[in-house]
Amino acid sequence: MNLSYFIAARYFRSKKKRNFITILSRISMVGVAIGTMALVIVLSVFNGLEDLVRGLYASFDAELKIEAVQGKSFTYDEDFISKISNTEGVEVVTEVIEDNALFKYKDYQHLARLKGVSENYLDQGRFDEGYVWGNLELGSDSQPKAIIGRGVGFYLSIDIDNEFELLQVFYPKAPRNAGTLDPRQLYSRNVIKPAAFFSIEKEFDDNYIIAPIGFVRDLLNYGEKLTSIEIKIQEGYRISTVKNNLKTVLGQNFSVKDTDEQHAGLLRTIKIEKLFVFITLSFILAVASFNIFFSLSMMAIEKKKDTAVLIAMGAKTELIKKIYMKQGAIIAFSGAIIGLVLGYLVCLVQSTFGIVSLGISSSVIDSYPVKMIWTDFLWTSIAVITITFVASYRPAVIASKVKSTDL
Repeated sequence: MNLSYFIAARYFRSKKKRNFITILSRISMVGVAIGTMALVIVLSVFNGLEDLVRGLYASFDAELKIEAVQGKSFTYDEDFISKISNTEGVEVVTEVIEDNALFKYKDYQHLARLKGVSENYLDQGRFDEGYVWGNLELGSDSQPKAIIGRGVGFYLSIDIDNEFELLQVFYPKAPRNAGTLDPRQLYSRNVIKPAAFFSIEKEFDDNYIIAPIGFVRDLLNYGEKLTSIEIKIQEGYRISTVKNNLKTVLGQNFSVKDTDEQHAGLLRTIKIEKLFVFITLSFILAVASFNIFFSLSMMAIEKKKDTAVLIAMGAKTELIKKIYMKQGAIIAFSGAIIGLVLGYLVCLVQSTFGIVSLGISSSVIDSYPVKMIWTDFLWTSIAVITITFVASYRPAVIASKVKSTDL
């Protein structure tokens, strides 16, 4: 800052002071434009990442998921399922039993999530957005089959073409006799045939195995209990409408979550990161606005005699303030408009052509996703207006203190 004052003072004493003020004003405008453009681009990238995450999870998660408010499981009967099925807007009702289990294939072991589902699970189109290898089926009661995440398949070195090797599943249980020495009393065991691999998103690929609900119920000894019920919505119905209908039918003992609520923590983290990035870039924009402060301060000094003339002619203090505030507004608004337009164009080019690549060969997308939201443009404009007002206020006050005797 001392260096800036030194340069300003030197140019002020020279004959080029007017040119210096003009150059400083243009630099201020460019700084505001670059800061505004950066804000628009970064916020749009965060919007794109949020949409990408939401889309990836939505391809595996249910449109609506019913769970017990207390405990990890709940009892059910046919009347309970019928009540849900008959709710307006509900198309498919899938019963689910889900828990952690130990899997063993040949000499390899891996702890993963075992998800037992009813037969209509595949009718919900869960794997339409991903990749599948093998036969996408759950088998029968006599010969159950599993659909395995690609990551789990890699950890266990599973060969779905091997007809003679089965996947072993182990689940801990409370022994009947606390003093037993038989390890087989400590766990349940069963085998299942690997039928297919799926790949949707790393978190699911590395942690999930889908199996028939009858197989899982026997292994986990769940009886007439479920951990959740997953709902597919009829076409033409809004998820929020069906969600409210189900809440009315089920009462307060059950929660009904849409895809966002099922991963509320992750989406909240993205929003918080976006907020802090906005605050950080706003501070950078505030630093860039110091040029507005310097240019208006220099202008107040240069136009001191002109200001004194206006005051002698009857101009009030508020009028002098408004003149300098409007000068700062012209600089800031010009830069902001240029920055908003440039930011829009950069985001448009990125979304159309994907010029900036992620640089990750295994990523589900090749380039940074962007999504422009009008509220981001609004808040960016508000930030620019606020920063401009703060930067312009002090020079305007200095100019308004000039007296007619300074002529």
